[in-house]
Amino acid sequence: MRRSAAVVVAVLAAAVGVAACGGGGGGGSKTTATADLTKPVTLTVWSGFSERELGVWNSVLNGFHKLHPAVKIKSVGAVDNNKIVAAIRGGNPPDVALSFETDKTGAFCSSGGWIDLNPYIKRDNVDISQFPQAVQNYTKFENKRCALPDLADVYGIYYNKAMLQKAGISSPPKTFSELTADAKKLTQRNSDGSIKVAGFIPNEGFYENAAAHWGPLSNAQWTDAQGKSTLATSPGWGKWLQWDKQLIDFYGYNTLKRFIAGAGQEFSASNAFETGKVAMIMDGEYRTAFIKAEHPKLDYGTAPMPVDDTQPNIYGGGYIVGNTLGIPKGAKHTAAAWELVKYMATNTQALTQLAEGLGNVPTTPASSKATNLNQDPHFQPFLKIFTSPHTQTNPIVASGDADQLLFHNFIENWEAGKVSNLQSGLANVDKQIDAQLANATAGGAP
Repeated sequence: MRRSAAVVVAVLAAAVGVAACGGGGGGGSKTTATADLTKPVTLTVWSGFSERELGVWNSVLNGFHKLHPAVKIKSVGAVDNNKIVAAIRGGNPPDVALSFETDKTGAFCSSGGWIDLNPYIKRDNVDISQFPQAVQNYTKFENKRCALPDLADVYGIYYNKAMLQKAGISSPPKTFSELTADAKKLTQRNSDGSIKVAGFIPNEGFYENAAAHWGPLSNAQWTDAQGKSTLATSPGWGKWLQWDKQLIDFYGYNTLKRFIAGAGQEFSASNAFETGKVAMIMDGEYRTAFIKAEHPKLDYGTAPMPVDDTQPNIYGGGYIVGNTLGIPKGAKHTAAAWELVKYMATNTQALTQLAEGLGNVPTTPASSKATNLNQDPHFQPFLKIFTSPHTQTNPIVASGDADQLLFHNFIENWEAGKVSNLQSGLANVDKQIDAQLANATAGGAP
């Protein structure tokens, strides 16, 4: 699962459109036919994986085929949510779809674009409580669980040990103020004032810097009990944004933007952290696999992200998100598709193999204990963040990720110095988000 903030923004425009897909607002399968896996059937599976990762994914799918030789699997990679939605609308969806974006769960569930799995879950006694609460939250919308999890991404800080040692920093930062102080010490400038090495880049949209990933670090909440947007009233957002702007001003907004333009592609060997252009960075656990493959000699460490100075008790938590598996409305082989979804989400061997191949966090206790990843000192902090009571995910809403798109646009203006009053600006975004949600829920059946 690859959630570059820049990539997320590029596909956000489809958020509300998902609610118009499929047909019939019920979204749930009323029948739970039992699949006869001894009879020949071909299941079409779509995912966003490509190249090496698609090979790992296919090898795990092949494990299901070995258990059930009559079931053939046609795996199609490099498929995003836009194509999944288009296929559902066109009445020719795959049997199983994997999404990298949990933000779409609300739209898929509420619209009926993915069928409600609850009848199958109840029939087969699948223990949903085996998944951490945050994982349970992002696989359902209200009372509809239209998805099961398939590995998770957990976010922490990566730091260059040699750079920290040279700067006289003995351990990674634990608070926002420590992060600022360390970033300044680690930053190196050229004679013309341009950045040679950035201590830490806070800009929205740079690699994994997204509001959703930062929210848990100041206990910032997206909504209240009534589902209303709380960007202006949840204190954590203002605290984070004030810190963010101060660090950007230290570098100079335009100076940072020029540096970012030449920082290198996130998912390549030119990644700015991997090449030593950035000393510390927020990233997911999967970066450990990239570093091992691309820059195995890099001496680095990992730890939980720093948190708001006034809430040191939440240190150790972070943001969690994950792949979701669902059965699109109109799938030709629903019963057999469920057996594959259940296998991929709960089978310890399958989860362990996939987690080790992709470098992701396994989503069940059994697979977490079984994986060799828990022996990797770079990976261990992410397993701890995964189970922390302070780890959060953003709420699943019917409007998909429209709230994040609106907030993203505001943050970019804030960082550029185009917002004169932070609180009134946040209050205005709250109104826009609430309007988007009202529009999504008023649309009725897709």
